[in-house]
Amino acid sequence: MKIRHPEKQKNPVNPIKKKPDWIRSKLTNSKEFFLTKTVVNNNNLVTVCQEANCPNITECWSKRHATFMIMGDTCTRACAFCDVKTGKPEKLDILEPIKIAEAVKKLNLKHVVITSVDRDDLNDGGSNHFYEVITQTRKTNPNTTIEVLTPDFLRKGEAYKKVLEANPDVFNHNIETVPSLYLKVRPGSRYFASLELLKNAKRINKKVFTKSGMMVGLGETRDEILQVMDDLKSADVDFLTIGQYLQPSVKHFPLDRYYTPQEFEEFASIAKSKGFLLVSSSPLTRSSYHADEDFAQLQRNRINNH
Repeated sequence: MKIRHPEKQKNPVNPIKKKPDWIRSKLTNSKEFFLTKTVVNNNNLVTVCQEANCPNITECWSKRHATFMIMGDTCTRACAFCDVKTGKPEKLDILEPIKIAEAVKKLNLKHVVITSVDRDDLNDGGSNHFYEVITQTRKTNPNTTIEVLTPDFLRKGEAYKKVLEANPDVFNHNIETVPSLYLKVRPGSRYFASLELLKNAKRINKKVFTKSGMMVGLGETRDEILQVMDDLKSADVDFLTIGQYLQPSVKHFPLDRYYTPQEFEEFASIAKSKGFLLVSSSPLTRSSYHADEDFAQLQRNRINNH
């Protein structure tokens, strides 16, 4: 059995705090859940739902919502909070764009979220592969809106521009946490590089909606959370997600505290007052949780306001 996180083996044991009552994912093993599972398995696809051990998998898959993870299941980074496997990734699957496009069609998705592992081993960080996946998905599903959740393409120059060339409807890159925790929580990433990526995405493609998300409960202060909101706003980010950090194992970054649903509601109203177009803030919020419903609602609002 290969160890999922070899880099975390030397870490001290951080006992996992008992979950409060409000953190309970909905269990629904419906026919739709198994249909989603079958489509994913039959096409040999990877989903972040499975790889990152998402608490919302049964609820989302029961609605045929799956977030596809391209370029394999192995990440070249070793973020202290993440449950995705770390190590040396395999070669890219050149048929993946077709597989994703077909899966989106079989699931009849109106909105699809496509993310990836970090691929620091590739010269372009995987931006060309993103381009191919978006292009093929759109060709096969012309009425489906496409949201990408990308890595930071750190030290890959202007490679990220290729993703924007494919015209996704939403360009998401997660800031994840506050600057003071970056070296411990996201040692392979840089806070200001992530901000710059989001800012540039909007500058290059004015039509794209930009989006970012953060986890809370890692030891940040309330003021730091509000500062991240301001930083994202100054980078012209349109959508914001805020969710509770859930510690995947005793070797992962220690959970500092659980925020209450009321605190998440307060963050949501502050973020809206700062001008974000869409805000999702709750204990179980994840980047793509209810992304399709939120985006559809935004489009309806815009039509009604015109």
